[in-house]
Amino acid sequence: MSESLTINVPEGFSRWDAADTLKTDEDAALYFEACLGEDPGDGSLIRAALGDIARAHGMSQLARETGLSREGLYRALSAEGNPEFGTIMKVIRALGLKLHAETAHA
Repeated sequence: MSESLTINVPEGFSRWDAADTLKTDEDAALYFEACLGEDPGDGSLIRAALGDIARAHGMSQLARETGLSREGLYRALSAEGNPEFGTIMKVIRALGLKLHAETAHA
């Protein structure tokens, strides 16, 4: 297991968390769509976006809706996670999101 990174936050400042900005379903959908488009091909941004949206939604609620454990979701959606595609699809559906495909124009 990797060591966690400790960041000292100056007094008067708080650590920014994308989950805090995702107030509506539309916010979540736009954020997810942007991360789909910008992902470098390894799924890292998609995983991060789903983790942020899941935390905004409520990880315990998502665990109930997907039938997966809360701890398993945190692990799968972490930077070190490597979730199966089926897990990703369960999470996407439970969050009320959809994947979209279009042709890539080089």
